[in-house]
Amino acid sequence: MKINRYFKSKETLGGILIAAFAALLATTELINSYLEEQTIISQNQQVSYSNWYQAKSIKQNLKESELDFLKTIMEIGIAPPEKHQNLKNIMAHTKSMVMKYEAEKTELLVGSSNIPRQYWAQDLDGEMGKIVGVKEWITRAQKYEGASQKMDLAKLLFQICIVLCAVCIVIRDNKKIQSNFIFLSIFFGALGLASAVYGCLISL
Repeated sequence: MKINRYFKSKETLGGILIAAFAALLATTELINSYLEEQTIISQNQQVSYSNWYQAKSIKQNLKESELDFLKTIMEIGIAPPEKHQNLKNIMAHTKSMVMKYEAEKTELLVGSSNIPRQYWAQDLDGEMGKIVGVKEWITRAQKYEGASQKMDLAKLLFQICIVLCAVCIVIRDNKKIQSNFIFLSIFFGALGLASAVYGCLISL
């Protein structure tokens, strides 16, 4: 059964479709705003955690240099024998700090959820296991950005649909052209809806 049998005129159908596509457009814009906000947050967190990772790397390098210096003192015999045990204790502590910074760097890079619980080394506001790694923030940013691009495509398609339906209402004398514009608007609307749904799915 043809579409125009359900309505008194194609102008009425065009008006209903405009309202429907406008509602879809508004919803898509709302979702896209959220996705863009999440993209910015993820990118900012990526930078913040990268800086945190670099700070740990600097501290680790300093401790490694300190350890090398202590080893050199022991090897060339500068320190008197009675100081050797004290130096060994300092070296052991320094080595443990190097290992600690390495563990913290690993957690900052990959995230707490990607390493065993017993290897958690870095707290966040006093809580362990809360670290979202640099790589995870990169993945999130890419995911939200990709979803936002799908939403932008959906918005464009819905806008095209609204224009097609508006033209359909204006063209009153040619029913065949009106029908073509209606079918085109429905086709582009289906593509827009598919793009919007896909964008929502990849953002999850």
